[in-house]
Amino acid sequence: MKMETMSNSPEGSSTAAHRAQPEPADSLTRPTPLLSRLFRRRNPAADPVPSQNAMEAASEAGAREMLINLRNMRDKRVQDVAVPRADIAAIAQDASLDEVMATYRDSGFTRLPVYNDTLDDPIGFLHLKDLALGFAFGAEAKEPDLAGLVRRILFVPPSMPLGALLQRMQSTRIHIALVIDEYGGVDGLVTIEDLLEEIVGNIEDEHDTEETALWRREDDGTFVASARAELVDFEKDAGVDLLADELDEDVDTLGGLVFMLTGRIPERAEVVTHPDGHEFEVIDADTRRIKRMRVRIHDPEKPVQQAAE
Repeated sequence: MKMETMSNSPEGSSTAAHRAQPEPADSLTRPTPLLSRLFRRRNPAADPVPSQNAMEAASEAGAREMLINLRNMRDKRVQDVAVPRADIAAIAQDASLDEVMATYRDSGFTRLPVYNDTLDDPIGFLHLKDLALGFAFGAEAKEPDLAGLVRRILFVPPSMPLGALLQRMQSTRIHIALVIDEYGGVDGLVTIEDLLEEIVGNIEDEHDTEETALWRREDDGTFVASARAELVDFEKDAGVDLLADELDEDVDTLGGLVFMLTGRIPERAEVVTHPDGHEFEVIDADTRRIKRMRVRIHDPEKPVQQAAE
């Protein structure tokens, strides 16, 4: 089986960096078959069944929003939507069957990168379906030879336009890509679902949980939340308005809000106070970004000293 590999040697890094060179971004001047189908679904003129005025207006508004998002893909780059390296779930080539299944179970994904010694030495990706057909359904479970199941994975640069990557994924039928930096190292991961969500909004499949999976309400009334939680959705669930008038409204996530309040990446265990008294305690963070936090919503009906405790 022929597989693309990238070694840790300078030659290997150069090869991966070469494969990750951007392609011409002319893909958004004409719709692809996939995008055409998406627009037909949102376009009332393409629907043979008559709709009520309200439904037509909603559909037209949705189509306009999709068109705006599609145009924005000219300006957005892979680095804007890629999953950071630290959050990539991946499998070592010599992993045991139990370890492989545990990684799938914990991550909830069906496609995972496979690497040799480190993530900077990827050999492709493994689809859960291939693993199931090859081992899980067999009469006797045995340790897998992942090299025989690995599929080719795309290597792309951080600066690649989203539209160009979407077309490349469609033409190659490879729906997962590793983002390679200028030194040949892995910097992130992006899937075709990430790209489509930039156009049509959040896509949930049978394995996705409710949107509140990005945060949970504790018994004491606080929230443990991912920094990537959408601010608007969290505000609805918590019943608060976290973007006060004096704050910059160009913020989409809880992590972005906390970063805006501090002007830097806060350290673990640091507590950031909102102008309205809400508190954000950083549970997990590194030098590059905030990962998780505990949110304490200030109740104006309670005494000030209670909110400060």
